[in-house]
Amino acid sequence: MGCAISGLAAKSEFAARTTEDAAAYPSEDQVQMIKESWKVIQDDIAKVGIIMFVRLFETHPECKDVFFLFRDVEDLERLRTSRELRAHGLRVMSFIEKSVARLEHLDRLEALALELGKSHYHYNAPPKYYSYVGAEFICAVQPILKERWTAELEEAWKTMFQYVTNLMNQGYQEESARQRQLALSPKERPDKRNTAL
Repeated sequence: MGCAISGLAAKSEFAARTTEDAAAYPSEDQVQMIKESWKVIQDDIAKVGIIMFVRLFETHPECKDVFFLFRDVEDLERLRTSRELRAHGLRVMSFIEKSVARLEHLDRLEALALELGKSHYHYNAPPKYYSYVGAEFICAVQPILKERWTAELEEAWKTMFQYVTNLMNQGYQEESARQRQLALSPKERPDKRNTAL
């Protein structure tokens, strides 16, 4: 499709940043740019959600395997008109909206993203897919923002998505470790009693 960041570029722009870069929090100027652009984007959230996921499935068909309802759908036109895809797109856009609203409340944003990462463990949606959503979101909103779209705004959104996906990954790993602990037999679990006396 027409977005330079989709497809293979998504891997280089989002997934290949260093861990230090991944943890970078948007600057005050970036936060303001994101919030201002969101005011325009929110008028088309259903449209953006559908475009984002159709593009995701076009550029990364392996992502459909995570979605039971869309796994066997080959016809992208059917996806575009799917009520289930629209509903999921709206849930993701709701998460983005909550993230934008919490940009000035770091503890609340962290809790939100960590919790989403933990829930994605139970959906069998591994972290390797998270950065793709951010890349496709950016591609979906560029035409909506038209002349408002700038390289600086793109970098602001990339920074926010990288920060959030890093936290989601952390939440996923925490839940994975917790589930492994729960799966151990009582004899295999580390003794939590205080043995120091």
